Amino acid sequence: QVQLVGSGGGSVRAGGSLRLSCAASGGTVSNYAMGWFRQAPGKEQERDFVARISEKGARTYYGDAVKGRFSISRDSAKKEVYLQMNNLKPEDTAVYYCVAGRSYYYYDYANAQRYDYWGQGTQVTVDS
Repeated sequence: QVQLVGSGGGSVRAGGSLRLSCAASGGTVSNYAMGWFRQAPGKEQERDFVARISEKGARTYYGDAVKGRFSISRDSAKKEVYLQMNNLKPEDTAVYYCVAGRSYYYYDYANAQRYDYWGQGTQVTVDS
């Protein structure tokens, strides 16, 4: 059983930056790909893929809306994953969820159902 705790959310003006962190514990975290999804206000039934990083950090994947602005990384020794968010836009406002999933689902990386563990979510608000 893997537990995930996300942090680092907050409020920022458009064009600013934030860095999210996710601390993992339990299970063999190094065997899992990790990533981030987000849920925008008014879209309670929809969680959008943001980014994913492979279990060894060699491969990364990004949603189209964040490519070129967001960067995902991980520190296996610390069992942490990070999401550096630059040039933030108001449409990035959402609750961001840290996730962990089996590495062999890399081909379906944007599918929320491929992730077994979810953190509690951290709020990011971007003001125009």
